[in-house]
Amino acid sequence: MKKEKVLIVTKFYYRRGGDCVCAINLENLLRARGHEVAVFAMKHPDNLQSEWEAYWPEEVSFGGGVKNKVNAVKRTLGMGDVAANFERMLRDFKPDVVHLHNIHSYLSPVVAKLAKKFGARVVWTLHDYKLICPAYSCLRDGKTCELCYTSKRHVLTTRCMKGSMAASAIAWLEAEWWNRKKLERYTDAFVCPSSFMAGKMAQGGFAPDKLNVLCNFVASEMAEKLACGSEASKPQDYYCYIGRLSPEKGVGTLLEAASRLPYELRVVGDGSLMDEFRAKYGDCANIKLLGRKDPAEVLEVLKRARFSVMPSECYENNPMGVIESLCAGTPVIGAAIGGIPELIDDQCGTTYPSGDAVALVESIKRMWDMTFDRNAIKRRSMTLYTPDVHYAKLIDIYRGTAE
Repeated sequence: MKKEKVLIVTKFYYRRGGDCVCAINLENLLRARGHEVAVFAMKHPDNLQSEWEAYWPEEVSFGGGVKNKVNAVKRTLGMGDVAANFERMLRDFKPDVVHLHNIHSYLSPVVAKLAKKFGARVVWTLHDYKLICPAYSCLRDGKTCELCYTSKRHVLTTRCMKGSMAASAIAWLEAEWWNRKKLERYTDAFVCPSSFMAGKMAQGGFAPDKLNVLCNFVASEMAEKLACGSEASKPQDYYCYIGRLSPEKGVGTLLEAASRLPYELRVVGDGSLMDEFRAKYGDCANIKLLGRKDPAEVLEVLKRARFSVMPSECYENNPMGVIESLCAGTPVIGAAIGGIPELIDDQCGTTYPSGDAVALVESIKRMWDMTFDRNAIKRRSMTLYTPDVHYAKLIDIYRGTAE
């Protein structure tokens, strides 16, 4: 059967966050399986090199003066150079499938409209809750919020987009302009990496028959490294957190819990809270704030930890931190929120009530003394989350044959 030509659309073409990493990993996966692949993104100085960058629209910024803000608002509504550049790319590349990732604000959902008009099958992977929450995260004042599922005007009354009326007004305008009815009309299939995400999309009014649950996968390079040697690593006397240091990730709760315990915690990652954490916990002998590490170093920390912790206090979708830990044979303590509990059972870890430091202390104590079959965790996870499994299901979605 003919291999589909796939056009991947993503705001940024560098490893800026989980959504960008997933888009780049998908590009590599499809190329390795013999597909012609093109990429459409916004120009940015950190982007990877691409043969397609001549088609990309100029960078916009919501910061700076009035002119910048006006241009950025026009971009969210699909005005300016995005539409013309994307139409040119559609004509020249002639994709069978246009696969969208995060496109709001810096690109625009106008690309979905144009791809549908061109005749391509439009598939959209949802990495966050933007289509039902104008502020992306379903968070307000640090707590989960679902007000905008029924009416997007709540983003104005709560000012929950960056705590700013101006930013919230732009988010409201974007949500009203690119409303559910339009997005459903332009999109053939939405890919939800978790059942939790699919449930929230349905709760927000999206048609269940367009929602396809397909878990994220471990990148081919990491899968190859993990496959070297069938045995999981012998655990050492520490546990770990790997990820961004920001409020919604719950790292503050984890460090509070860790400070009450004698076990060593290694924290890999950087973010807005690093300076605060260093000031508060820098003298705590059992907490090691290691900062950003390269992928090989991250994998070594993960493989040799007794367990990892995913302490999120937001609606996590399908966190790669949990998937990669399990593929390394390392069990996980996860907050019982969002899609995290879908990835964890008694054979590979435990969950606790999100945001509850006392419960997390008790979970860490129990896990420290528990014995897991790390080889079984690794074998099962490497079966569930491999590129091959993801590809087989994705092709069914591309061809409209997914059950």
